[in-house]
Amino acid sequence: MKQGAEELKSLTVKLAKEGLTPSQIGTMLRDEYGVPLSKPVMGISIGEVLTQAKMAPKVPEDLQNLVEKAKRVQKHLDAHKSDRKNVRSLELIEAKIYRLSKYYKRIGTLPKDFKYTAIVAQLS
Repeated sequence: MKQGAEELKSLTVKLAKEGLTPSQIGTMLRDEYGVPLSKPVMGISIGEVLTQAKMAPKVPEDLQNLVEKAKRVQKHLDAHKSDRKNVRSLELIEAKIYRLSKYYKRIGTLPKDFKYTAIVAQLS
């Protein structure tokens, strides 16, 4: 089992070098390599493997996805200024970003000076 764990760790690092995100790596390991859950095999998560290999993304993937979603909603609102439903949606997305960034600052994943600027304030 120990040898299989090391092979899986090196495969994870190899996939990260190809530019895959941790969730994409997990999906690829599941679909193409038949590893349903990598953490029980390796003993640590994919994110921890990438951190040890100094290949972890600067901003956690879930936070990055929320920021990109906020940008897409903002782009939509630039084109459709009277879409009040999506203004509310943007407010909720940004609230999630604030909560998640506060959590990541607390556990030390993000630097203490990380700042997300609100887009909602620019809409008025």
